[in-house]
Amino acid sequence: MIIDLRSDTVTKPSDAMLEAMLKAPVGDDVFSEDPTINQLESMAANMFGMEAALFCPSGTMTNQIAIKCHTQPGDEVICDELSHIYQYEGGGIAFNSGCSVKLLKGNKGRITAAQVLEGINPDHDYKAVSSLVSVENTTNRGGGACYNCIDLQDIKEVCLKYNLKLHLDGARLFNALIAKQETTKEYGNIFDSISICLSKGLGTPVGSLLLGTAAFIKKGRRVRKVFGGGMRQAGYLAAAGIFALENNIHRLAADHLHAKQIGEALSKKDFVTNLVEPETNILVFEVLQPYTPVSFVEFMARNEVLAFAISPTQVRLVTHLDITPAMVTRLLSIIEKM
Repeated sequence: MIIDLRSDTVTKPSDAMLEAMLKAPVGDDVFSEDPTINQLESMAANMFGMEAALFCPSGTMTNQIAIKCHTQPGDEVICDELSHIYQYEGGGIAFNSGCSVKLLKGNKGRITAAQVLEGINPDHDYKAVSSLVSVENTTNRGGGACYNCIDLQDIKEVCLKYNLKLHLDGARLFNALIAKQETTKEYGNIFDSISICLSKGLGTPVGSLLLGTAAFIKKGRRVRKVFGGGMRQAGYLAAAGIFALENNIHRLAADHLHAKQIGEALSKKDFVTNLVEPETNILVFEVLQPYTPVSFVEFMARNEVLAFAISPTQVRLVTHLDITPAMVTRLLSIIEKM
């Protein structure tokens, strides 16, 4: 049996989720006539106390739509240097929105209000206009680290004072909510827009949601169409999202426990260093001799465990709903013998 820890995007729909998808009523979403998509969008918006939502194929699309809607060409986006919007979205900030970026060196991918304030450009005609701040919660390259709501509120105050919009790449936001015991409504009160991914820890096969005001989402629908993201009878996919929001949030605590158990085993090994103590479901660590990240991943693969070398020095492991306690026990045994 393969233990796939490369990402929480590798999950397969459960039988119950597939049944919900099969029974979903559908329509043409470009005409806003798919009842299941409409239900999912309304459900998600209500969860966060926001006016509207937009269902999209991917988190990259929801992030890129948000950036496009919040900015003008020539503006500058402030974000952490490890941010997904900068590292893993194909240069979309420049390609789609014509914006530059102000990269901040945060702590495990998390930035502070003081850093944001320092990163805002002065109002000179030879400087790009700072118009948007984007934060990521949890942080992918930061080992699944979480913000505290109070710190995000501080960033919001800076944005309000200097007329900047604030976007959340919440690809793994529900992991953060479970870890920090915070609420969706708290986040809805802070951000101008929120992207949440349904196909990571929540286990759907496809889909992300963008949340915001009704006017913002109306604009976002137009941008989605321009990006080629208009879908027809996609309610079959939206049904998986409804099932996930109803059933797969609280169980994320099990993924966090599994990551902690794996982290404890790795921390005892001399060839593991700079292990980011897992707050949620991601483990990031550096590998020393006799291993390299590549040879570590190859060793794991020979033992039917899939891992991911994310840099010349680092390996990432991600737990998810398809990882069972028995799989974790087997992995701990493999690590112990290394």
